[in-house]
Amino acid sequence: MERPLPLSTLLSQILVAFTIEFDNEAERRMPHSTTAHGRSSLSGMPAPWLVSMVMWFNCMQHVGDEPISIKELEHRARTPTNFDGMQRWGYINVENPSTKTAVSGRKTQLRRSGSMITATPAGQAAKKIWRPLFLVIEDRWRDRFGSPEITALREASLVIVKHLDPRLPDCLPILKYGLFCAGPLANASSANPTDIANLHLPSLLSKLLLSIALEFESESPVSLAICANVLRQLNAEGVRIRDLPTLSGVSKEALKMAMGILVKRRLALLANDEKASLWKVTRLTSAGLELQGKYLQQLGAIEERWQSRFGKAAIQTLREAAQTVTGADGSDGLLLRSIEPYAEGWRAAVVRPSTLPHFPMVLHRGGYPDGS
Repeated sequence: MERPLPLSTLLSQILVAFTIEFDNEAERRMPHSTTAHGRSSLSGMPAPWLVSMVMWFNCMQHVGDEPISIKELEHRARTPTNFDGMQRWGYINVENPSTKTAVSGRKTQLRRSGSMITATPAGQAAKKIWRPLFLVIEDRWRDRFGSPEITALREASLVIVKHLDPRLPDCLPILKYGLFCAGPLANASSANPTDIANLHLPSLLSKLLLSIALEFESESPVSLAICANVLRQLNAEGVRIRDLPTLSGVSKEALKMAMGILVKRRLALLANDEKASLWKVTRLTSAGLELQGKYLQQLGAIEERWQSRFGKAAIQTLREAAQTVTGADGSDGLLLRSIEPYAEGWRAAVVRPSTLPHFPMVLHRGGYPDGS
């Protein structure tokens, strides 16, 4: 019998699908620009560079007309954002009250600590479009999957989230060096029970996933994002690098970062394909095969610990609710339908994945859940 999919995989695929559908709808409604497609056809407003839903959670929902300090923004968001990117992409203004010029790295940090953030006109416009989209997408999902099914998933998630660290952010953090997850900031605010009860579905899923990842990564030399999306797909015989985006649902850029880490740690090797020398293949070393074998065992052990911690019935209810949405194999047609782009969207011009990531690849490039 096949081993059931890890709970983290089920939750990840739901979160990724929700995020991509959210992003696709935001792209359709919002003036924007992208590297490949240039400026959108919508006119009359500034067109910032397109970013993903995570950048609402870790930045824009806390930024308005009145200046807010970087320290206070991170206190509220409970996780860092890409300030340089959000400024460069046109969403925020960063002003420093000090007139001192930054010279060394240390002075740059001192200057940044005193910086104040405000939303640009484009950022304000984006906020008005993003804010209502959570309910728009959730209503679609109730029609698509069934209202009782989405309610069950939400309630089962909430039962567990109420017992997790209240300082966890409302989104997955941007992955740090080694593609590891970052825990809540030391100065992070704590959510109160009322705030937790009113969280949108992607925030509940993010808190669950981050808790699992932090527990996994406290015991693993390689991040959950790499194990779940890349290491899982490899073997000793060799897998073509060009096939990995389709197999994993993760972007080429994110895979390149992950492969660099695996090769550096001597868990995988790169070589020319013996059958087609134009293509590169990657093979797991003996150390990589050993770690691959431990990956699912470790996730299984975490789920067992969660059953002891939160109650076997609560975890089983969460798993069943997630399976109802994902389908038996984790890639149900209804879930994949959620990521179908509009004809004019940037995702319509790229190869459609045959699966969804087994853990979100949230990078500094814009926060997209597949590392795009």
